[in-house]
Amino acid sequence: MAHVAYIRVSTIEQNTDRQLDGVVLDKQFEDKASGKDTQRPQLQAMLEYVREGDTVHVHSIDRLGRSLTDLKDLVKQLNAKGVTVKFHKENLEFSAGKANPMQDLMFNMLASFAEFERAIIKERQMEGIAKAKEKGVYNKDKRKKVDYAELNKAIESGMSYRAVAKQFGVGIGTVDRAVKAHKDSSFTMTA
Repeated sequence: MAHVAYIRVSTIEQNTDRQLDGVVLDKQFEDKASGKDTQRPQLQAMLEYVREGDTVHVHSIDRLGRSLTDLKDLVKQLNAKGVTVKFHKENLEFSAGKANPMQDLMFNMLASFAEFERAIIKERQMEGIAKAKEKGVYNKDKRKKVDYAELNKAIESGMSYRAVAKQFGVGIGTVDRAVKAHKDSSFTMTA
């Protein structure tokens, strides 16, 4: 019986430290990807890994997914394998063969809110893009060229990711990609 964590944040800039802090775990799977669907490498790896008798620990329902259908399918799939799913923030636990109508109701409501929240975020994003286009300031192809070697020199000099991002006018994710991808000083990439 293994205690397995599934942890997810949407972007590489986000920190996962607050999720499942203090929970004793045997194995951890972590995705830095949107929860819009189930095509996440570590989610798929976790689904392959777990066995009957295991417990999958998830910080909150929206960390497992943002679609009511996907969430219900994932819990059913795990329960069918004899795996228990525990959502810590909501204090909900789902095990094979243990029906609890009140928990099912709470799960469906909270999963619906997670799906709704994602739809609202997407709607706001589209509104922002439309406004930027109206003002003539949006052009996704007009991105800043960044010299990854220069970013890495700054990191190697002891500057923090945040300070380097500020100095070069890029996001922390760009700095992170530069550190991971660079080795050739002539390498440039769109930020």
